[in-house]
Amino acid sequence: MNRPYVICHMMSTIDGKILSANWGDNETLKDFTGLFEQYHEAFESQAWMCGRVTMEKDFSEGAKPDLTPPPHPVTRAAFIGDSNASSFAIAVDGNGKLGWNDNQTGGDHIIEVLTHSVSDEYLYYLQRKRISYIFAGETAIDFGSALQQLADLFPIKTLMLEGGGHINGSLLNDGMIDELSLLLLPIADGTPKSPTVFEVSEYLQKKPASVMKLTQVKELSNDVLWLRYAFENR
Repeated sequence: MNRPYVICHMMSTIDGKILSANWGDNETLKDFTGLFEQYHEAFESQAWMCGRVTMEKDFSEGAKPDLTPPPHPVTRAAFIGDSNASSFAIAVDGNGKLGWNDNQTGGDHIIEVLTHSVSDEYLYYLQRKRISYIFAGETAIDFGSALQQLADLFPIKTLMLEGGGHINGSLLNDGMIDELSLLLLPIADGTPKSPTVFEVSEYLQKKPASVMKLTQVKELSNDVLWLRYAFENR
């Protein structure tokens, strides 16, 4: 299958938790976020991907979609909103709920990953905004199909996966992550049922655990460790 090289880039506590809202609010945490962005930029990638909740919280600026009825039915075919774009922000938004003020965020052109169950009104909204979209799955996201389309339709060779635990877990379970870049923070969270780096949803058939090989360890400021792993048999 033709697909981008996928690097899962995350930061987590010692116990694998990723929800920063549980960690308080101080200058050190801002430094952690700065390190995360710095080491994101250390990779030569053309795209980054995360889910609807993260996009809504950190990137969509509270925008709501204008669900005006389209003048005619909208076909379920991929739409390219900017054929000249060279960097991309990929939003996994199966049911089509995100609103946007523009067709880019931070200079990266937005691509929505949708299912066929999305409404015509939402597709018409994305077309008017010139936001690209692809379809991957009928009612649940098929990440294999999504990655193949992202490679075939856009100039994406390397993709930074920065999702929540379930998005990361879905790609992990299907063997579609090539490398893990993890900033290990000097925090013990302990919050019960808080999201972790990888979580395989109960409706998926769990496959054997993935084995990784440590390729790099680097000590950063504020006692953070940067760990890089390659996934074996990729």
